[in-house]
Amino acid sequence: MTETFELTVNGEPRTLSGPPDTPLLHALRTQLDLNGSRFGCGGGQCGACVVLMDGRPVPSCDLPLWSAAGRQVTTVEGLADGPALHPVQEAVLTEQAAQCGYCISGILVSAAALLAEQPAPDEPAVIAALARHLCRCGVHGRVVRAVLRAGGARP
Repeated sequence: MTETFELTVNGEPRTLSGPPDTPLLHALRTQLDLNGSRFGCGGGQCGACVVLMDGRPVPSCDLPLWSAAGRQVTTVEGLADGPALHPVQEAVLTEQAAQCGYCISGILVSAAALLAEQPAPDEPAVIAALARHLCRCGVHGRVVRAVLRAGGARP
């Protein structure tokens, strides 16, 4: 049975429709053309699909659409402020911290959440915040440096 769900996505009120158990990731990608979040494992374990829901990082691949109703959702596309990239996006570019690009959108979202909570995190805090993210390219060291740079702990 198809239902409609009202939520805010990247600051704009949106209506998504589908069966209540439709994964949020699927609705974002197919109905809103927000393709930055990736489908990885389908079980909320790898981090490729992470979005912010009410400011907290959550996997969207196994999050039912009904649970996003009335909530604020931010995707990687919503991190930038118009043409100005989020500081963590700038830092990832500066540090050349992305390789294949598959996992980086989820990492960026989680890093942005960390920086919103702790504007100048230390290395252990960054590592802990990004621990759920799996990257087969092995860019974790560069990503940690980028997040530290975005927080001002690294020039």
